[in-house]
Amino acid sequence: MSISFELAASIRKDLGKSATRRLRRQEMVPAVIYGAGKEPVSITLGHNQLLHSTENEAFFSHILSIDVDGKKEKVIIKALQRHPAKSILMHADFLRVSMKEKLKVHVPLHFIGAEEAPGAKQGGVVTHDMVDIEIQCLPGDLPEYIEVDVSALEIGDSLHLSDIKLPKGMEIVALAQGADHDLQVVAIQANRAALADTDEGEAAEEKSEDEESGE
Repeated sequence: MSISFELAASIRKDLGKSATRRLRRQEMVPAVIYGAGKEPVSITLGHNQLLHSTENEAFFSHILSIDVDGKKEKVIIKALQRHPAKSILMHADFLRVSMKEKLKVHVPLHFIGAEEAPGAKQGGVVTHDMVDIEIQCLPGDLPEYIEVDVSALEIGDSLHLSDIKLPKGMEIVALAQGADHDLQVVAIQANRAALADTDEGEAAEEKSEDEESGE
């Protein structure tokens, strides 16, 4: 099911720190829309509607629609400032989107096949080194998430960025920077606790055999 996000906003005319504090007391979030060769526009959004939208991970990898006083803008979120101790959004940056120009977006990774992986069945532990990756594509090709299949991994195996299969028209930004940026994404490692128990058991067994041979 396709998800869409539509936000309502108003032009912000009163700028400055005191005005910003007043907006937050009114449960509004100051924000800015910029890019696509146009002038930046300062706006305000309702705090609760924005907070509710951010609770869905798809919000961060979707083309969003913001209605600014009756004029709709297609954007993606580029930055979100949160209060360090409270569930409060402090500021948001939105980048205008041109459907004809490629953009760079961080897209979440969904790992599948862990239960079927031979390494996991043998007691190995699946470790995730990344939870999202930055891709470049046209806005119309932007995925909600990218699946990473680990069902074939044995203990000691891993997958790197270059192992991720992307649909046509998408590329991983890091890989364009060279082989040194082909980082590990996921691996199955031996369970250290299980190994320690095995080592202790073997040591106890060897000790018992030595004592028996010495009798």
